[in-house]
Amino acid sequence: MSVESISFKKTGYFSSLICDYLEEKNELKEFVHHFPKLENFKNQIKEKSSSVNVETRAVLVNTLKQQYKGVDTSDLTHQNIDTLNLENTFTITTGHQLNLFTGPLYFLYKIVSAINLSKELKETYPEYNFVPVYWMATEDHDFDEINYFNFKGRKVQWNRESQGAVGELSLEGLDDVFNLYSKALGISKNADYLRDLFNNAYLKHTNLADATRYLANELFKDYGLVIIDANDTDLKKQFAPYIEDELLNQTSFKSVSGTNKNLSKEYNIQVNPREINVFYLKENLRERIVFEDDVYKVLNTEINWSKSDIQKELLEHPERFSPNVIMRPLYQEVILPNLCYIGGGGELAYWFQLKQFFNTVNVPFPILLLRNSVLIRTKEQADKLKRLNVSNEDIFLKRDVFINKKVRQISNIDIDFSPQKAHLEAQFKELFTLAEQTDKSFIGAVKAQEAKQLKGLEHLEKRLLKAQKKTLADQVSRITELQEQLFPSQSLQERNTNFSEFYLEYGQELIPNLIKNLDPLKDEFLILNL
Repeated sequence: MSVESISFKKTGYFSSLICDYLEEKNELKEFVHHFPKLENFKNQIKEKSSSVNVETRAVLVNTLKQQYKGVDTSDLTHQNIDTLNLENTFTITTGHQLNLFTGPLYFLYKIVSAINLSKELKETYPEYNFVPVYWMATEDHDFDEINYFNFKGRKVQWNRESQGAVGELSLEGLDDVFNLYSKALGISKNADYLRDLFNNAYLKHTNLADATRYLANELFKDYGLVIIDANDTDLKKQFAPYIEDELLNQTSFKSVSGTNKNLSKEYNIQVNPREINVFYLKENLRERIVFEDDVYKVLNTEINWSKSDIQKELLEHPERFSPNVIMRPLYQEVILPNLCYIGGGGELAYWFQLKQFFNTVNVPFPILLLRNSVLIRTKEQADKLKRLNVSNEDIFLKRDVFINKKVRQISNIDIDFSPQKAHLEAQFKELFTLAEQTDKSFIGAVKAQEAKQLKGLEHLEKRLLKAQKKTLADQVSRITELQEQLFPSQSLQERNTNFSEFYLEYGQELIPNLIKNLDPLKDEFLILNL
């Protein structure tokens, strides 16, 4: 086993916003609180300590204990839940949708990042406790994003109708999914473990939230992971004042809109706020709340309230009010003694939009950390890449660029027309000078002729490259097949492949190897040769 790495920027898969954040560019300072460095956690701890009270911790611990009833939990997880009552205990949080059977690989990488950062912080600040938390996105309602996973190039999909929050979905129809998946697993000890894991998670629980809690707990309980379902009445009671402010004053819309004006000067905006960033939640229903004609309404329903009536509804039924993507981060930071949120590039992009909003409502803004990213390679794949003289930077190139570069390298004909183009440009430079000195009206004609001849050279270069691809078809086939194995559907492996493909190969060593090798503060894309 060996570990290599490549910078996030060189992969070509991460936005300029994320790359600039990793480089701690000055342009981003107004959108973050502390950059993710070990030494910066000292002040984050101090700030968070003053904002979390004893009652908040007690509600959190009691809620977690209720949610863990009947769950086979490790002593370390029990201990972590209990220590949340202590004023010197803080959380490191990541969140994820309730994807079927974890969905793509980065589900694991998020949680491993949270576990490893908690460990590293304990070593650095031994007088405090740090608890890794997985926040289940039980209130999401986009079923089409979570109802499948990819296994050996095939989509394993759960087909059913869905309305309302996905966490409350019954598990109807998953027995058929299990039968198909079970056959595809084949026969081995590791395949038997995966069958049992799927069966126990989805065929022995009543809803998707319970099934996902079981699954994540089975995979990570030995590392003390604490899993929370925030779709809870007692937790939402604590958040009710912020919901009321949102309903009455549209605070997040005003704050985030202002931030977006500044952020959009350099970067793309990830999400746009609504005037009210709250959904109304009941069985089989999660719809936006809007304020129109002095009345609060739930879209696509007949439900509506006056100002006093919606305040009464919130007071009596806080569980019916569900934060959207703008408000959910605030909810998390209100109910958890949290220091750091770990997410992917897209998640961090919308967190950057929230800093001023957090300031406005006087809630400490967490440190933001880009989750670990990993490319897992077998020894055989690593050896093939070496024999084919394919570097780590090469393998991340987009398909056409990758093929063209390798064809140029392995061809016995020089297919790089750069010298000819440079020579042509030098000649036309002289013609431009001559036109300037004689008749300036010819400058346009000279430019047109230069563009035409450069285009002709490029066309010849492409034709020659195409011909060489045919000549070197065998070599091209081998390198593209290898890249497809590592980048299925020309996307990052971690965004496509399910963990079970690798569990079949590596079994119980898979997660311990990730725990051992993923460094959450390294700021590099890891290549793990297992």
